[in-house]
Amino acid sequence: MVETVLRDGHQSIAATRMRIVDMLPILEKMDSAGYYAIEAWGGATFDVCLRYLNEDPWQRLRLLKKNLPHTPIQMLLRGQNLLGYSNMADDVVTEFIKRSVDNGVSIIRIFDALNDTRNLETAIRATKEAGGHAQGCIVYTISPYHKDEDFVKLGKELVQMGADSICIKDMAGLLRPYSAYKLVKALKAEISVPIDIHTHFTSALGDMTYLKAIEAGADIVDTAISPFSCSTSQPCTESLVAALEGTDYDTGLDMHRLHELADYFKRVKRDLVEDFHLNTNIPIDPKVLTFQIPGGMLSNLLRQMKELGIADKYDELLEEMPRVRKELGYPPLVTPTSQIVGTMAVMNVALGRALGRALGRYKMIPTEVRNLVAGKYGRTPGPIDPEVQRLCIGAEKPITCRPADLIPPQLEKYRARLAEEGYPHASMEDLLSYISFPEVAKTFFDRNRWMDRTNQ
Repeated sequence: MVETVLRDGHQSIAATRMRIVDMLPILEKMDSAGYYAIEAWGGATFDVCLRYLNEDPWQRLRLLKKNLPHTPIQMLLRGQNLLGYSNMADDVVTEFIKRSVDNGVSIIRIFDALNDTRNLETAIRATKEAGGHAQGCIVYTISPYHKDEDFVKLGKELVQMGADSICIKDMAGLLRPYSAYKLVKALKAEISVPIDIHTHFTSALGDMTYLKAIEAGADIVDTAISPFSCSTSQPCTESLVAALEGTDYDTGLDMHRLHELADYFKRVKRDLVEDFHLNTNIPIDPKVLTFQIPGGMLSNLLRQMKELGIADKYDELLEEMPRVRKELGYPPLVTPTSQIVGTMAVMNVALGRALGRALGRYKMIPTEVRNLVAGKYGRTPGPIDPEVQRLCIGAEKPITCRPADLIPPQLEKYRARLAEEGYPHASMEDLLSYISFPEVAKTFFDRNRWMDRTNQ
């Protein structure tokens, strides 16, 4: 089992606000619990460390590694996007992964929002060259272009590219129990590497999905310790361990130790709620099975609508989202495509109020939507609606090459820029932070100028 409390658990439940000081006292006990791995880095943690917690994410990683000597640290990586929202040059991707492994990451879970394997090539190769375990992702969603045979084809391609294991990444809780059984069976018939299942409890199907996937031959599942489980997070670690105890699928995890971890993280959750004024009581929402919109994404869209004064048009948004998703080629709704589709839907609804529902669609098109239509994020699973393509890019033809082939090397360009900002001797890790989030990292550096940033 992979424990997610140090990454996706608190990202899903507590806005990624868990600090390294919250983690350090319990790491020794986590290290002895018997987990296959602990997901503790990547995803939104990097950005939040710099932006909100005044922490160096690289220093966090080193401290985690020092205190988790026996359990592999796993991270989530957005393929060619790394931890940001747009594609990076190959030299940046390669160096970022090398430094991640050097600083303590053992397993890198690599996904692309469009399941375009061209966006995974460099990251998988770099992980293998750095000595890490490359886990390739099948981003799970439902559409006419996402059938079991499509996912099996993708899994085989990932293995051919060098993936050491495959993760079925179900970010919205859409994977139903018997669908999981059939998909795992189909994959197991074609590939020999381990299969990991990652789901969210948003639809309240997670436990059942895991049980059927395990019966079908899944090798690994992702869970979160109880205070940070369920809701929009992963199924509960202790419950699944108890369910499998004494069976052929017994995890061997120490239940007494898991109870100690749960007691500790109850206190952490209480502190985070108080310190950051969080609402962690996020309800499950089985309607996600109909709308296919992750719960966290819905809350973000509702906030956007409130800011625009159209919160009363929420039902229209729920109708508009799948319409826009279809017109944009059925991208899975995961970062960054979830934000791209969601923002376009909100704009259509907002302008529909002013101009009329039909007239308001695609009257204001964000750059990210134009880039998606132009192929700059990769191949969409389905075809782009021709009229939407015309509105977005006119007579221009979408690119057909790997998007990163159009990006020249970036390391030295950004090093020169960071030197101009007053940091000529910045470490490679700091340079990579700056490339990933320039303004956020620069603010962090300035705030912590007293630190010797060349000797961390």
